Amino acid sequence: MKVEPIGIIHTPFNHKEEAPIQPSRSSALGDVEVFKEYEEGLEDIEGFSHIVLIYQFHKSEGYSLKVKPFLDDNLRGLFATRAPRRPNQIGLSVVKLLRRKENILFIKGIDVLEGTPLLDIKPYVPDFHPKEEVKVGWLQGKLK
Repeated sequence: MKVEPIGIIHTPFNHKEEAPIQPSRSSALGDVEVFKEYEEGLEDIEGFSHIVLIYQFHKSEGYSLKVKPFLDDNLRGLFATRAPRRPNQIGLSVVKLLRRKENILFIKGIDVLEGTPLLDIKPYVPDFHPKEEVKVGWLQGKLK
């Protein structure tokens, strides 16, 4: 599988210490610059209030299969966390789509670093997600 960026995510965060932990904890504004050759693929996106950004953790190096997540003091399995240091450096964030101007998407609730390579965009559709009770594992009681 060959993966090439389709754009760049612009944010106010230049260092990982500045970035919010998750998009649900962010009110930061940003924009998504989709490369011109992919602009036609943005048609109809304005009808969605939220979009899923799939991107590369481009500043992340290496990984460990056990990590200490930000909401816990215990080591946890990497795949039971949303830690950015991963074998394939793939991240995702659900953000609010404010508007589109040509190949630029203006968004709210971003949690990534300036210059993050964008790999894909998908519309967020609540009906496509599970309806039954969702379990949150070791995060139970740690979330607001």
